[in-house]
Amino acid sequence: MHLPVLLTEVLAWLNPQPGDVIVDGTLGGGGHTRALAERVRPGGMVVALDRDPAALDRAQPVLGGLPVRLVQANFADLPEVLEAIHLPAVHGVLLDLGLSSDQLADAERGFSFSSPGPLDLRFDPTEGEPAWRLLNRLSEEHLADLIYHYGEERFSRRIARAIVRQRRSAPLRTSEELAALVRRVVPAARHPHAIDPATRTFQAFRIAVNEELKWLEIALRRIPACLRPGGRLAVISFHSLEDRRVKEAMRTDPRYRALTRKPIRPSDEETARNPRARSAKLRVAERVA
Repeated sequence: MHLPVLLTEVLAWLNPQPGDVIVDGTLGGGGHTRALAERVRPGGMVVALDRDPAALDRAQPVLGGLPVRLVQANFADLPEVLEAIHLPAVHGVLLDLGLSSDQLADAERGFSFSSPGPLDLRFDPTEGEPAWRLLNRLSEEHLADLIYHYGEERFSRRIARAIVRQRRSAPLRTSEELAALVRRVVPAARHPHAIDPATRTFQAFRIAVNEELKWLEIALRRIPACLRPGGRLAVISFHSLEDRRVKEAMRTDPRYRALTRKPIRPSDEETARNPRARSAKLRVAERVA
């Protein structure tokens, strides 16, 4: 079951009121959307975006009866989305940059390390190139750079060398195969709460195929034009590459006033209930005139 991360904190900082219009730029499992929609009644609305068409299909029955407008779109295209549905500037925007449990559970998408299905990793399966194709096409040097820069993986060259060696005999096609290869060449950490050795490599290929950092940077530049003065942007990130860009935008763009000096982290109680929340960081900024 999908558990929305930092839900109490998001609601406290965005402070949705009856009549407000809020954008959830990353619908995912719909947990944040539902909670926001319940608080903007009567008279308000939540515009929920997602690049993944399957996320919108799953959300339809779950969000029935609530004031929610579902749109398949990239959050970087928010100005165009609002213009198309004739909405002026909104009261708040939420971006939760993590994967949903539904995406992890879908064997055909390849987000889970144990998936025997194709290593796809695309949020929108109709756009771009699946990860398995990238994996079998790029040079060893390019693979190593990609894994290092997007995964912050110090064993990137060792992993890239193993990928190229493996694909000479049989191309890598599934998540299961890539995860097993990485585990063979990356030493496992010894402490009990260590992440799977394949985590950073999967992160790198997911970021690459979806161009996540590029779209995040574009969105951070474009969202202020969609917010009313006093409106707030809340962003939940899950690794330093995302958090660094969010922090920089909120501190340097004169249209933002950063409200969180340090990122807000999940409580011990939340991480015990939902271990996937342990790396989450929430930052909030307010739109200034």
